[in-house]
Amino acid sequence: MLFRRRKLIAREDRGPLRVMFVITYMPVGGAEVLLVDLIRRLDRSQFQPELCCLKRLGPLGEVLAGEIPAFAGLLAQKYDFAVLGRLARLMQSRRIDAVVTVGTGGDKMFWGRLAGRLAAVPVICSALHSSGLPDRVELPNRLLAPMTDAFIAVAGEHARFLAEHEGCPAAKVRVIPNGVDVDRFRALPPSHSLRAELNLPEGAPVAGIVAALRAEKHHELFLRAAALVARRLPEARFLVVGDGPRRATLEALARDLSIDKSVRFVGTRNDVPELLSLVDVAVLTSHMESNPVSLLEAMASETPVVATRVGSVPETVIDGKTGFLAAPGDADEIAERVVRLLDDPGLARRMGRAGREQVVAHGSVERMVDGYEHLIGEIYDAKCRGHNGQTSAAHRSTSELIGPGERTGAR
Repeated sequence: MLFRRRKLIAREDRGPLRVMFVITYMPVGGAEVLLVDLIRRLDRSQFQPELCCLKRLGPLGEVLAGEIPAFAGLLAQKYDFAVLGRLARLMQSRRIDAVVTVGTGGDKMFWGRLAGRLAAVPVICSALHSSGLPDRVELPNRLLAPMTDAFIAVAGEHARFLAEHEGCPAAKVRVIPNGVDVDRFRALPPSHSLRAELNLPEGAPVAGIVAALRAEKHHELFLRAAALVARRLPEARFLVVGDGPRRATLEALARDLSIDKSVRFVGTRNDVPELLSLVDVAVLTSHMESNPVSLLEAMASETPVVATRVGSVPETVIDGKTGFLAAPGDADEIAERVVRLLDDPGLARRMGRAGREQVVAHGSVERMVDGYEHLIGEIYDAKCRGHNGQTSAAHRSTSELIGPGERTGAR
């Protein structure tokens, strides 16, 4: 049974909107780091964020639990249908005004929206951060599209993918680009102590990848390209920043390619800006991407990038200007691009500066936060007008709703 629909009060006559972000748990990953930045920067005079991790908090969830109301342990196992009642009661007791599920498909997207509907939460949105396998919007989640006010994409091409392949109605897809802290990620002087810690010889060129060790990031391609680079530049070194269950497999591959003495697997780190100060070229070798945070961080740090031409990456990496693009799976082309940048410091500096300009203009965390604030506020305001007999949010156009956030471009 639905909870009783509550009367909506115009924002100018009430306190901040209570916004609950629903996610499975919070490991150290791109989408989770973005969520931390978003939650911390929301205007507290207008929005009061809360966090709900259906399973466990995870490392980043534990950090946020010291700053905002945070809840965990609502989902005992995959087929724990009782989670719906527990989650709906939580939303009702917390007087939640907006639910934002974080992640593509899965339990958080399904139970979060369904519980929001059951608890009569006025605003229900889903933020989707990835494209294609292994993350998909499954049929049960597609069936909940009518009760969803907005599907948040992170780039124009990502929006088109959601509309054309993931069952998200084009009229409900909104684009809010990912954003990074351009004050934290900036050009820093190289840390000699960190270089010594990582056993990177002074003067040795360094190429690095920052990505969780997941299959879609295709670290095997990075290592194969690294082996090709090492043939031409034996002094080169390679950083792999990130961790995951595939680490042992990748370390074995580095040994098989005879580059294990040149590769540094450094795991998950909290000093990524300092690590980027040691990297001459940042590489991303993914099979698929939406709007990868690691590229934004590298570009904001004035580090030139070489990335595969997949998903929305070409919207960020302007080939030949802010970096180089390569065909997915093509180790030879990636290696060639990396060597060109390592051999031409002037070109690398020009691309690095152009990359930072691109991120400051289009990929700052302030722009991302503004997009979320505007979207949630506009939908709530429209629902308030709908209670008074005016047009509801469900029937208003994208251009009326999105404001500073970009229009979808989905068709």
